[in-house]
Amino acid sequence: MASETPVAQSTREPGRRTRREVIREVVLVVGLYMAYSATRLAASGSWDVAKSHARGILDVERWLHIDIEHALNTFTSQHTWFEVATSYWYQSMHYLVTPTVLVVLFFRRPLLYRPARTALLGATFLALFGYFFFPTAPPRLLGQYVDTVSESSVYGWWPSAAEQAASGANSVTNQVAAMPSMHVGWAVWVSVVLAFLVRRTWAKIAVWGYAATTTVVVVLTGNHWVLDAVAGAALVLGCWWFAGHRYGLWAPRAQVQAELDVLAREVRPGVAASGPAAAADELALASAGEVPPPAPPGEPDGETPRA
Repeated sequence: MASETPVAQSTREPGRRTRREVIREVVLVVGLYMAYSATRLAASGSWDVAKSHARGILDVERWLHIDIEHALNTFTSQHTWFEVATSYWYQSMHYLVTPTVLVVLFFRRPLLYRPARTALLGATFLALFGYFFFPTAPPRLLGQYVDTVSESSVYGWWPSAAEQAASGANSVTNQVAAMPSMHVGWAVWVSVVLAFLVRRTWAKIAVWGYAATTTVVVVLTGNHWVLDAVAGAALVLGCWWFAGHRYGLWAPRAQVQAELDVLAREVRPGVAASGPAAAADELALASAGEVPPPAPPGEPDGETPRA
């Protein structure tokens, strides 16, 4: 069955979300995230295997000449202000930005929400296979790297490694789930969404700064290898490609314009005569749940009154 374009889907998209839709999406997203967290914990592998995988990744990076983790980690550990700043980014942005963007899409951009949600949840689910079948220790657990997030815990709300061990927190977190990096994967997801939303070319480029910054942060804090970040980004981009085809985001421009014209005529007869710009405005109002004001008496739709 051919995928529908966002224009075709808009005939079914409500402008305002109902309580039932809100509850359904909350249950879906929260439920799958809880299942992800529980399964991620259950996927904990043995230390020996995880460390062996980590050393294998490091060997590949050395062969590719991209083993920059130690240099970045050493620099970070020598500058307290930088150590604290990157720790705050690592501990907060991952959990604040992604849910916020998802909620905004749900209420404000319903046509983009479904493919975005599908890409996010699909990539998060598939990451579990990496944790199950390829448990990998992060650099901070190999000995020659510094756990900068733990060192800067006195400046934040998160516990140090010693405090986690004393409280038994290590037993309820998967310490060997480095491959792939969903810190980076979720950041790439956010950048893709923002690239859809902004219009100017420079802005589309600038929004990728979020994904780039997150990638640097997870590497220099000793929480991920470079190849972990590459795998996380590739996983999310692949899921975006699939979701885009599923929901018609990559539909040819001519097909989208044809459906736009048909929908515009259904929304308000005569608007197509005003041209593509007027049709697009009309569609935007319709998908947002707003009804455009009727034309003044005696004036055809889409025409400018004459003096």
